[in-house]
Amino acid sequence: MSIGEVLALLQGEFPDVTVSKIRFLEGEGLIEPERSPSGFRKFTHLHVEQLRFILTEQRDNYLPLRVIKDKMAESFGRPRVLQDKQEVRLSRAELLEAAGIDEETLGELEDYGLLAPVARRYDEEALTVARTVGSLSRFGLHARHLRAVKAAAERECGLVEQTVAPILKRRAPGAIGEADEAARELSTLLLDLHASLVRTGVRSVLGG
Repeated sequence: MSIGEVLALLQGEFPDVTVSKIRFLEGEGLIEPERSPSGFRKFTHLHVEQLRFILTEQRDNYLPLRVIKDKMAESFGRPRVLQDKQEVRLSRAELLEAAGIDEETLGELEDYGLLAPVARRYDEEALTVARTVGSLSRFGLHARHLRAVKAAAERECGLVEQTVAPILKRRAPGAIGEADEAARELSTLLLDLHASLVRTGVRSVLGG
């Protein structure tokens, strides 16, 4: 099944479920659809049952995702994506090699606050930033040109913080997990919105 077909099966019972929600749950490692050669997700009835299980636990029992993961492991077996991933911790030289950038570019990224080491090591997000900026440099865009992108990301982070703050203030059991889950889903939705707005703007620029 396609993601649209899965959505149609679930929306009768869970009217608030969206494509972004399903993608978010996939990103969090709760379901593992296969991919077609062209990159489209391919779902089975097992995935639908897993999604129904997750959504029911969230709606009826208000469980955070980490607890639902454990319950799913008991009910469905532990999917490969739930296994611990090796954490990325790169030295400066390793980051330069992995990202394909030079020392000057990395220095600019740090100067403009686009990435920063933690305990002199760079994580997976830093690697993604470095690789992306390296690719953008082919179009003449460098770290100094990307301050607007960083500012937009900071504003979106502010929206997330503003939204989850009331959850944290409750200081109820599980509030931190609930806030973390909400922040992750909000991030996914904001990324989807940002990407759509950029695509729309580019079409306008090109006269489409």
